[in-house]
Amino acid sequence: MTERDTIAKRDDQRAAAEAEAAKTFANVKLPESLRDNLELFLRLLREVLSEYSPELRSTFDEVLADLIAADEVGVVSATGASTEDENFQAAYELMRGLTVEQQTMLTRALTAYFHLANLSEENFRVQTLHEREREVSLDSETDESNALAMAYHQLVEEAGEQHANELLARLEFHPVFTAHPTEARRKAVEGKIRRIACLLEQHPHLGGSDLAENERHMLQEIDALLRTSSIALKKPTPVEEADTIIDIFDNTLFDMVPQVYRRFDDWVLGDNAGKVQPFCPAFFHPGSWIGSDRDGNPNVTAKVSRAVAAKFFTHMVATLEDKCRRVGRNLTLDVDHTKPSAELVNLWNHQVEMSEKLTARAELISESELHRAVMLVMADRLKATIVRNSDTMYRCCDEFLSDLRIVQRSLVAGGATRAAYGPVQTLIWQTETFGFHMVEMEFRQHSLVHSRALADIKKHGRNGERGALDPMTREVLDTFRALGSIQKRYGAKMARRYIISFTKSAQNVADVYELNRIAFAHAEDVPTIDVIPLFEQLEDLENCVDVLDDMLKLPDVQTRLAATNRRMEVMLGYSDSSKDAGPTTATLALHSAQERIAQWARRNHIDLVLMHGRGGAVGRGGGPANRAVLAQPAGSVNCFFKLTEQGEVIFARYGNPVLAQRHLESVAGATLLQSAPSVEKTNTEMTKKYADMAAELYDASHDHFVELLNTPDFTPWFSTVTPLVEIGLLPIGSRPAKRGLGAKSLDDLRTIPWVFSWSQARINLAAWYGLGTACEKLGNLDLLRAAYKEWPLFTTFIDNIEMSIAKTDGRIARHYLALGDRDDLAKMVMDEMALTRKWTLAIVGDEWPLQHRRVLGQAIRVRNPYVDALSISQVRALTALREHEAELTAKERDAYIKLILSAVAGVSAGLQNTG
Repeated sequence: MTERDTIAKRDDQRAAAEAEAAKTFANVKLPESLRDNLELFLRLLREVLSEYSPELRSTFDEVLADLIAADEVGVVSATGASTEDENFQAAYELMRGLTVEQQTMLTRALTAYFHLANLSEENFRVQTLHEREREVSLDSETDESNALAMAYHQLVEEAGEQHANELLARLEFHPVFTAHPTEARRKAVEGKIRRIACLLEQHPHLGGSDLAENERHMLQEIDALLRTSSIALKKPTPVEEADTIIDIFDNTLFDMVPQVYRRFDDWVLGDNAGKVQPFCPAFFHPGSWIGSDRDGNPNVTAKVSRAVAAKFFTHMVATLEDKCRRVGRNLTLDVDHTKPSAELVNLWNHQVEMSEKLTARAELISESELHRAVMLVMADRLKATIVRNSDTMYRCCDEFLSDLRIVQRSLVAGGATRAAYGPVQTLIWQTETFGFHMVEMEFRQHSLVHSRALADIKKHGRNGERGALDPMTREVLDTFRALGSIQKRYGAKMARRYIISFTKSAQNVADVYELNRIAFAHAEDVPTIDVIPLFEQLEDLENCVDVLDDMLKLPDVQTRLAATNRRMEVMLGYSDSSKDAGPTTATLALHSAQERIAQWARRNHIDLVLMHGRGGAVGRGGGPANRAVLAQPAGSVNCFFKLTEQGEVIFARYGNPVLAQRHLESVAGATLLQSAPSVEKTNTEMTKKYADMAAELYDASHDHFVELLNTPDFTPWFSTVTPLVEIGLLPIGSRPAKRGLGAKSLDDLRTIPWVFSWSQARINLAAWYGLGTACEKLGNLDLLRAAYKEWPLFTTFIDNIEMSIAKTDGRIARHYLALGDRDDLAKMVMDEMALTRKWTLAIVGDEWPLQHRRVLGQAIRVRNPYVDALSISQVRALTALREHEAELTAKERDAYIKLILSAVAGVSAGLQNTG
């Protein structure tokens, strides 16, 4: 056979494989580029499966063919495919006939496909953004590709340029990265996904042997993905969890954030951008709970907090050193054409006096290229800061910033404005954004821990003079000492906030300030802290203003308000309020609490910062952050938006630089726009207009939700019909599933496994339960549709519910619920699912969930059959464990657990936003 014949045969085989893969998407309307990528990955995966095992490839094809056909029936069912057709039954029976090992490998194949499908969708979003960007002209009055620019433009139109600039100066977006274990994907898998993403980006631009080589590399990575266990070998330590932030920082944040500032300057300043004083403030200031959130996590100790702080600081300063050195090396501007200012000459002389050793290296260039010499010494000083050389180190970040600005002013005076407002300004923005700390660490602990520690100290003495202190009390005191040492070593910005979980009264706040003082023998060693109350449960949300009134009477609070120009932070918890009261009631209660807190702040002249403890899933306050901001009550955002970002949400929002840029601009734009008169007017008027409707939904939903939770033996039933226990075995985070304060009931269970478990069972109960009954009791569809159209809060809520409903499946849910042998509870759940689906679709005007969302709705339809296959495997393994555990050998039990955990990772990848 000639080479030409070989190539022709290969092309024919590829065409046949593409045609086979295309059948999967025949009945789904997707954008062409997205469809092409999905078909490409399905073709490559099937090729890898054929090489691994022809039988596995055959089973993969057969199961999916049945489930895709079954989904075509299910999508038009008014009850969400609550009945099983013959195709679904055929797939179910086929999978029941597989061995546990065969199902585990099938699960791996399906999980691999979801990772590839996620990449396809990410690539589509990136390409779409690039296309929009190409259509934008900087000469136009608005930049529709830049949400921040659009928001500023609208503010100028509504409020005038002066007021718009005042609001812009206040702007701050403060995401707080947490270590909550909702990212089921292991790091080894992430590396392969990143490499495949790079190959996919190149793929459309290649041909001939280059294309063949590109696909060969893809096949290599997909083969490795299939053969790599989705389950990590061990749980990460809190110190290792810090690598999540460092990874995102290195790959995305450090270079992307100044690009956001620059893009805004490009729009506002036009051709002068990069030549004049920048217009955009450094408004992005990330925080972190990793290594400092000890609420229910015994693995986070004072020693761990110190280690994590050191890790962040060292990496941050080393990054600035590298950037400073690179910028300095490129400042080859000779003194004849760019005369240094007297201020710069003085800085150089100061550097010489500080250390002849450091300046000697730059001595040869100092007379001819002084800007370069000064910057290189500054880089050496940063290096000395890491090793803490007291002679030459920077004492704080402000010292380094001061030197940078001297260089910038000298360049401007010498006429080199492009260098001053180009690379030097980028470094200034990066320093203003990340400081020497990278992220602002926030400490958190349960209010009960503090009160118990104080009682223990009162009984036994501060140092145990009257008997041994409880180890937990010692750890509480050590926590404040760690906080103090971090402040002394790395600066107050690195660790100043202390959050109290389950704040019930102002006494909880007073307890923290008292413990902070007790921990130190000398008053001058006591660190400065801002104590933040966290209101989580329904009762706490209702009583929050009374607690805040009492807080104002505390001397420690008054002292901090005087020092911060009356700025005060309050945190609201979306997770526990939703688990406590149900999603509908929690949403309305949180909105009411924000409104009342904002009014309280105005009465007391408080510069309010509300922190939103949101999760990734709808049941934990998840959903598009920019839409959530715009739906907040007037005065509750105040140009400052702070929220928790966790688990799979961190990677999804910040893993890709283009998507991260889009996310940051969208949230910052919404945060700015929320203060526009038109937005405030709409939120205020619509909240008032639909207050009576909201009250009825609030009460009816709450009653129905609580009725379910209070049904006898609900907690053990919940543990039986979902993989709750098995999820606790996943090595996806250092944090336990329970708070460790005597967890004996659902009240003590963390919200993450509560939400995670329901999503795995394809029920998503935590996101919607109670809404259907509340709407049925209200019985006014016209009113609900009007609220959906006019009230931003209700629009966002219903859209999130619809997205959650789209990921449920009645056929699958019935198999999980059957594990519990409680027909009454199963009926309550299934009836409410059908009712909520009916009312949600009626309100939105869709025939099936997300029908009006051209890409998202179709993408979820493509995914559902694959998720169904994973769910069938998981429920089969759960059935074996629940009904026949006594008959299983240890080896058989381990095999079933491995299958369940593999399916957990797969379903998480397929559904996304699981926790």
